[in-house]
Amino acid sequence: MDITAIQTLIKPDMQAVNALIHESLYSDVVLVNQVSKYIVDSGGKRLRPILLLLSANAFNCQNQHHITLAAVVEFIHTATLLHDDVVDGSELRRGQATANNIWGNEPSVLVGDFLYSRSFQMMVGVKDMHVMEILSDATNIIAEGEVLQLLNCHEPDTTESAYLNVIRSKTAKLFEAAAQLGAVISNKPEYEQTMAIYGMHLGTAFQLIDDVLDYSATSAEMGKNVGDDLAEGKPTLPLIYALKHADKAQNKILRKAIIEGGKDIIDDVIAAIKSTKAIEYTAKVAKHEADLAIDALADLPESPYTEALHTLAKFSVDRNY
Repeated sequence: MDITAIQTLIKPDMQAVNALIHESLYSDVVLVNQVSKYIVDSGGKRLRPILLLLSANAFNCQNQHHITLAAVVEFIHTATLLHDDVVDGSELRRGQATANNIWGNEPSVLVGDFLYSRSFQMMVGVKDMHVMEILSDATNIIAEGEVLQLLNCHEPDTTESAYLNVIRSKTAKLFEAAAQLGAVISNKPEYEQTMAIYGMHLGTAFQLIDDVLDYSATSAEMGKNVGDDLAEGKPTLPLIYALKHADKAQNKILRKAIIEGGKDIIDDVIAAIKSTKAIEYTAKVAKHEADLAIDALADLPESPYTEALHTLAKFSVDRNY
């Protein structure tokens, strides 16, 4: 099974999710419609909705809550992207201009708020306090992760453990919630923790490969500018590892790059990352996280959906975009 086979497996559900997304985007305010539709339709992988749908189907979910909640997690994710791009001053995402680059920061932030609030309106319709608890906690932790990342910007002494903490809050938490919710709405409380662990490790692996791609992929492959993390002064794992293992001259270059940001010396930074094998190390950590995700699935009932969850973990580390 590959990612295309996964998409085929859940095609009817995904079509229902996409229809609900577009129906729920509607607002009487034209600018809200324009910005939200632009970002939602900009070619994202829909990994979080896919994860929720696979999880729910793996437990033979007998209601339509998985469709609603798959749309909800995509809205929450999209809201974080809008806010992230404003905070980071990003100009390119998914191969096209960011919303803030087109409409400005203020509309992007406010439409992000609209998507957050719309997602909560939709989850209320599920009428399940445990669902509300999981998603409200996740949203709060994601916000904390954003602040933690901001505090680590331009800080060359950030440790690997501190960075992994940021990832698990900022990126992996929504993966964790999506996977866990599949068990919740299928009335399988005995699998909730299993799926939460799977989602957490999957999301961590996914973000670490994003970090790898920031220094090894082309802009066309990534859909954003190579070295954007460096330009923003973000000490991601390749930089953290390279700093620890570089020689004195390289260490000085790397510290300067993180403290000052920008891409003026990106060639020197990439050379240091390559010479210290930081890319290989980060990929190895990502592979370990993906393996932990797969291990968590050991007790799940066998089905094409469980097989797809295995494949999703492998895809998270084998991809080049």
